[in-house]
Amino acid sequence: MPPSSSPAAAPSAAVPDRLAPDPLARLNPAQRAAVEHGITVGVATPPPAPPLLVIAGAGSGKTNTLAHRVAHLIAHGADPGRILLLTFSRRAADEMGRRVRRILGQAAVSRPGLAQAELHWSGTFHAIGARLLRDWAGRIGLDPGFTIHDREDSADLMNLVRHELGLSATKQRFPQKGTCLAIYSAAVNTQAPLAEVLQASFPWCGEWADELKRLFRAYVEAKQAQQVLDYDDLLLYWAQMVAEPALGAEIGGLFDHVLVDEYQDTNALQAAILLAMKPDGRGLTVVGDDAQSIYAFRGATVRNILDFPAAFDPPAQVVTLEQNYRSTKPILDAANAVIALAAERFTKNLWSERESAQRPRLVAVKDDADQAAFVVDGVLARREEGLRLKQQAVLFRASAHSARLEIELTRRNIPFVKFGGLKFLEAAHVKDVLALLRWAENPRDRISGFRAIQLLAGIGPKTAGRVLDNLCAAPAGCMLLDEQPVPEAARAGWREFAALIDALAGRPHWPADFELACRWYEAQMPRLYDDFAVRVLDVQQLARIAASSPSRQRFLTELTLDPPSATSGEAGMPLLDEDYLILSTIHSAKGQEWNAVSVLNVVDGCIPSDVATRNSAEIEEERRLLYVAMTRAKDALDLIVPQRFYVTQQTGMGDRHVYAGRSRFIPNRLLGHFEQASWPPPPPELQGSPASRQAAIDLAAKMRDMWR
Repeated sequence: MPPSSSPAAAPSAAVPDRLAPDPLARLNPAQRAAVEHGITVGVATPPPAPPLLVIAGAGSGKTNTLAHRVAHLIAHGADPGRILLLTFSRRAADEMGRRVRRILGQAAVSRPGLAQAELHWSGTFHAIGARLLRDWAGRIGLDPGFTIHDREDSADLMNLVRHELGLSATKQRFPQKGTCLAIYSAAVNTQAPLAEVLQASFPWCGEWADELKRLFRAYVEAKQAQQVLDYDDLLLYWAQMVAEPALGAEIGGLFDHVLVDEYQDTNALQAAILLAMKPDGRGLTVVGDDAQSIYAFRGATVRNILDFPAAFDPPAQVVTLEQNYRSTKPILDAANAVIALAAERFTKNLWSERESAQRPRLVAVKDDADQAAFVVDGVLARREEGLRLKQQAVLFRASAHSARLEIELTRRNIPFVKFGGLKFLEAAHVKDVLALLRWAENPRDRISGFRAIQLLAGIGPKTAGRVLDNLCAAPAGCMLLDEQPVPEAARAGWREFAALIDALAGRPHWPADFELACRWYEAQMPRLYDDFAVRVLDVQQLARIAASSPSRQRFLTELTLDPPSATSGEAGMPLLDEDYLILSTIHSAKGQEWNAVSVLNVVDGCIPSDVATRNSAEIEEERRLLYVAMTRAKDALDLIVPQRFYVTQQTGMGDRHVYAGRSRFIPNRLLGHFEQASWPPPPPELQGSPASRQAAIDLAAKMRDMWR
């Protein structure tokens, strides 16, 4: 039986006089133990505590606990400027800062200004890495004015190098630019040998190992020549920097306390950075849940969190948060049963005081069409009962799994927003605007210049390449853009474009120079895009983000590292209706919660995905993926099991129906945790007892006979 979980714990007599009432009073005992770990009361400046691992189960108040620990450190004398807080999104960092200030504001009594404490070093790994690299650029041979490429720009540069090396003209199929970048990124983030990466994730590329090594060397040289970094470089350069013992000690010495959120999502580079900065673990707190480690495709490894305690001598202390404040007890019982079958994990058993008679449902449907109809009927029924569409979500393993549902929602006029599709920075019009600004910021950035020049009517790749070659050969600081040879038909537009770039490349007046770029670009949009009216909404969103950023460099860096999740054209209809249903991949749903959740295609081949069952590690991650989906639900959970679904474009087999079985992660011995149902329900004459069924049949016959 879990311990009593009254929200109020007895106030500690050791809390200093300057804090009243006890700011930790609303924490449960496990949360409080995590917050107070290693903090000596009565010491003016608390020394760094021994390493701590907080295993925070789903819905257990992880963010609240971490915010209280930061606030508790500051309240007991820690310098906010020497606290490093690492998260996986800028929004999470901002929210953490707000919570810390709120906690301190409620508690501060005798220390004016305590509530205004600012976390100067709070943000994502990549954002903090970019900041440190700019600060230390001179020590490691970087130009502080480097620009950062997003994934698409990096793929374009990879393609350019690929073409220059003649790898695009091979007689056999050489990997495309996106695949090459994915291989490069996997090798960097996992720190695994290229041969191992190819064998594990890209076996069809194994014959090209030598050529890929040559390509990656040339890619690195091209980045260095252009003074650009890609997304992975922000971690790689940081890791290489702190791997030097003297630099590692110097940079690690900037921070007394390092706290890391979502540690289960870190990759090998991120773990190496932390261990190099704090080799003895003192002052290091990491928070996460091994059962929610689902991002191996990004290079994350569950081993980081599983192996964390043993990385230090003595081992790190482990505090486990098991009380769940989100879901009902039946939902947690089912989720616990699913994850309990994992091969390796930190033992925990989520529990809740939220009792309910409603168990999660396993719903059998005939096919994809019936699945969509069942979901829509359920969504509308709950809406009639008072549950808004926004409080309901439909989750799925892959973005394509919702296609039939989207058609049904559109047919029945139900607005929805979908997460897990096209990302903001992948949209062509967003990349156009950013190319203008990046090229003005760094004239050596060939990829941005190549894209920006081709925005003009009458100028194609050949002219753009010739212009860039001329500029590269020109003396430093002399772009001479207006004098470049362009087709006569494009000459007038070219002069206007050259004047724009010259103005942007001069001393920036932010955000006025952004507005200047947008005015020019919006005049080009009707020629570039048929649906320019929708795309303008994204440019306007960019303008709002730009207005909140202090400089062009900060704007470009932060937008690249933490962009909005979706474009206006790809995110359903949030601007057209005040209420809308949430559709999301499970990966995009992590960290979210809804009152009612439906999970599509809980069958083998989908969960687990048939492309993620090559080894036991992949299968275990798929199990965790189902666990994450189940623990998003607060009150109602439906796991839908189609008996068959339609598969298209199967090589050599054509389109066909595939017959599926319930996911292997819900074996028969777990069925007691679920209510089993089917849809559509049987007709009334087949429900109830044999006698009642016969009576219904007789009555129906009489009613029909009346009209003969």
